[in-house]
Amino acid sequence: MASMALTSPPGVKIPSYMTASYSSLFSRSSISFTHSRSRICVSGSAKCNLNGNARVPIINETTLPKYFDSSRLEKSASRVNTKLKLFSGTANPALSQEIAWYMGLELGKISIKRFADGEVYVQLQESVRGCDVFLVQPTCTPTNENLMELLIMIDACRRASAKKVTAVIPYFGYARADRKTQGRESIAAKLVANLITEAGADRVLACDLHSGQSMGYFDIPVDHVYCQPVILDYLASKSISSKDLVVVSPDVGGVARARAFAKKLSDAPLAIVDKRRHGHNVAEVMNLIGDVKGKVAVMVDDMIDTAGTIVKGAALLHEEGAREVYACCTHAVFSPPAIERLSSGLLQEVIVTNTLPVAEKNYFPQLTILSVANLLGETIWRVHDDSSVSSIFL
Repeated sequence: MASMALTSPPGVKIPSYMTASYSSLFSRSSISFTHSRSRICVSGSAKCNLNGNARVPIINETTLPKYFDSSRLEKSASRVNTKLKLFSGTANPALSQEIAWYMGLELGKISIKRFADGEVYVQLQESVRGCDVFLVQPTCTPTNENLMELLIMIDACRRASAKKVTAVIPYFGYARADRKTQGRESIAAKLVANLITEAGADRVLACDLHSGQSMGYFDIPVDHVYCQPVILDYLASKSISSKDLVVVSPDVGGVARARAFAKKLSDAPLAIVDKRRHGHNVAEVMNLIGDVKGKVAVMVDDMIDTAGTIVKGAALLHEEGAREVYACCTHAVFSPPAIERLSSGLLQEVIVTNTLPVAEKNYFPQLTILSVANLLGETIWRVHDDSSVSSIFL
């Protein structure tokens, strides 16, 4: 029996790839920072240098502001008897550890193993009776493995008499199969929603679903977390003049997302790439709606898979006279040949978050990875405390 045991360390360790820059919206201290463009979170980021290696600052007790450290310890001490339990699956343990550190908690002890025939075995190694349990597990590659693992984790918590079980799904696999575009197709997003519900989840917390209607597929409450604040704050730090900025939607379906993004970037103008898709993961750019000549174009999407849409859109923007092109997305799926396309030189920078783990072999010079741990940690606290979640994004 092949073992993949996952347990938290004796003490919560600070991830070495996070920066020491944080704003108070997601800090539980009384210190306040605001930005002229938006009041949003600066999360840890990993930046690649020209050699394609991760250039990451180290955070420790000397680089972290003293007030931030002490307030975290005080808050943690006041919640030492909390009934909140946080467990991680094997899909993205680094993100789970960051969330636990932000919350001042230790990850719950759990053993996850694989039998020789591929079956998943899950055993909680501490009591969750009467607890509010949060399970962090994106259903990324290998999608079916990670989905099954999540379902078994939910079942284990339910059978261990957890009071409430919340599935924290930073990346919701099968989200693109949310409707029938041709006859005799399945709607896999609804099927997966049913599986999670029937496994025993009481609530789902998901990040940037491919389409909003996917929330309606669940018969349980869904907290939809938008990761835009993390990317917006990073862009604000680059001091790009609002007069030179234009936000671009890579397709008609993403116009609402791009419009909301543009509104928070000093109400920047909007452009739309019109494309026609001839097959799955195959896109053909047709024309551009809007003016990008001499401007810095920021393309916004929920995910980058094979990067065909983003790269062809970037080529069109350069043809139309754009000075620089940035690509921003929440989910870095990066299926081949995404890395080759993204590192071709058409994009000034590719800005993604760590809702999915990005393997070191997939680093390239233009890549920047921002952490959403603070955002998810704050949302989990608010769900646990029965506080407003939507007010985070105001």
